[in-house]
Amino acid sequence: MTLAQEKKLLKAPQGKKNMEDFLPSTYVTTEMDEYATTESWDYDYDTGPTQPTGMCERSWVRQFRGGYEPPLFWSIFLLGGVGNLLVVWVFSTARNRLKTMTDVFLLNLAAADLLFLCTLPFWASDADGGWRFGRALCKSVSAVYKINLFSGTFLLMCISVDRYVAIVQVAKAHNRKEQRLFYGKVACAAVWALSTALAVPEFLFARVKAGPNATSFCVMVYWNNGGNLSKILVLSLQICMGFLLPLVVMVFCYSVIVRSLLRARNFEKHKALRVILVVVLVFLATQLPYNGLLVLEARQAANATVTDCATVQRLDVAGQLAKGLAYTHACLNPFLYVFVGVRFRQDLLGLLRSGARRLGKDGIPKVHVLPPRPSLATDTETTPALSL
Repeated sequence: MTLAQEKKLLKAPQGKKNMEDFLPSTYVTTEMDEYATTESWDYDYDTGPTQPTGMCERSWVRQFRGGYEPPLFWSIFLLGGVGNLLVVWVFSTARNRLKTMTDVFLLNLAAADLLFLCTLPFWASDADGGWRFGRALCKSVSAVYKINLFSGTFLLMCISVDRYVAIVQVAKAHNRKEQRLFYGKVACAAVWALSTALAVPEFLFARVKAGPNATSFCVMVYWNNGGNLSKILVLSLQICMGFLLPLVVMVFCYSVIVRSLLRARNFEKHKALRVILVVVLVFLATQLPYNGLLVLEARQAANATVTDCATVQRLDVAGQLAKGLAYTHACLNPFLYVFVGVRFRQDLLGLLRSGARRLGKDGIPKVHVLPPRPSLATDTETTPALSL
């Protein structure tokens, strides 16, 4: 903080001399998705028409975050945990369940969502009363969050490619089924490796920063080099790899699938079209607002364009709302990609019936054989219904 800014802080009214409530823009070091304090935007208030003092009071934004994020994150954690645990249970229990490339992707997607959900209680606690878990855990939780953010979107992209092959190139998909299963496992290993590499900035920049009232927050503190270059690069990497690339691939694959289904004379094609439309719209609805604000944040870091304090406060709140909306995708994935599948529902019902019949009326366990799996004709490999 410069000498002039320190003098302005000393001249502030009594009751408003909290340094965090009048944080200068040069000290704003976090991005919206890193669960920082409310100082998420690197705006230069010195040039703002309504903020000649260079300070912007944000305590009410911090209070909004403390009341909004904890209940939302806990709800996502509980609902998403139940859905994804059910997916993992069925895939790991039903005999020979992992027989297709899609099965491998869906199991890994559920695992990625579960690991992502495990980070939410930490961020809920951070929003409620600050970070209480130390610097090492701050870096670790931030990295785990980012690894599963990337792996989740990459796996959604892989699922769209697999559906393209299974529906548009049916003959090749059927003849090379064993090879595709192997390629699916290799693709998942590559997804996890790439996601881990993309999470390196979390290990570099995540740290615990002192906040108001003897509290601390787990935030991203970027290197101050040449106009926030490090922050711009990290945000650009997340936007391009975590949103634009999967979106382009999904739109291309599903567009070709839709064109193929429209040509087919199949009574199930209308159901398949609805599933595709819902998948794409949900991805856009949950991820587009969040990444749009990240674009604005990267632009702001490159060249400050927003200087009005009221606008900055609204953008802070919008960032929190968009972040919460993006996280709901972890709850929706089981319903969008798994529960709609015929095979999954049959396997789930078979396991439930098996569990109900294992205990007879006298409490003696009984052996029950799972019902036979549906024929290949109902599998994703050969049906245009997108049933998994």
